[in-house]
Amino acid sequence: MIKERPNLGRHRARVFIVDDHPIVRKGIADLLRQAPDMEVCGDAATIEDALRKIAELAPELVVVDLSLPGAGGLDLLKDLSLRHPELKAVVLSMHDETLFAERALRAGARGYVMKQEAVNELETALRRVLDGKIYLSPAMSERLLHLLARGKAPSDGSPLERLSDRELEVFEMIGRGMATREIARKLHLSVKTIESHREHIKGKLALPTAAKLVQHAAQWVQGR
Repeated sequence: MIKERPNLGRHRARVFIVDDHPIVRKGIADLLRQAPDMEVCGDAATIEDALRKIAELAPELVVVDLSLPGAGGLDLLKDLSLRHPELKAVVLSMHDETLFAERALRAGARGYVMKQEAVNELETALRRVLDGKIYLSPAMSERLLHLLARGKAPSDGSPLERLSDRELEVFEMIGRGMATREIARKLHLSVKTIESHREHIKGKLALPTAAKLVQHAAQWVQGR
């Protein structure tokens, strides 16, 4: 995709980064440091730190990962939309856009970029959102338009709508072949908590066994 050219006459937009990995935060900051129309004004690894620093620094846009310690990035987006309704947000996540973009938009985000596309797409996404537009990948935009053209909401009929935001994260990770301990480590949660999420997912999706859960999750992820 051709990047949108920045308007060099405007001020440098203040961007705040929320990601629990310091290497990722540095990588995003280094990438945006090359942009003549943006500057990174701060960063945080946790929701609590992010809320405190955002209130102090008053950025114009925040880049948010979904897999954060504690409640998670979607809850942070909801909190920010209440506390700072003028603040624009873009999700930068490893999670599949087709599974999480709609939830992110409902939570208050105005853009969604998958991490493997960050180098090519992040600046474009931030500029579009700063200009008051919504950014999704061309494939995701086309998918949503096709659904709306058929008179359907994007989530109509999906059994995964029964899952909470965190349960959907766990479900996707199961579908990608991750074991319980690996998921717990990735989400900064206890193994017992992940096991509880697995049981709730099985109940909500009417899956009788752990093997059926793994099979269903894998089929769903592969089918996206």
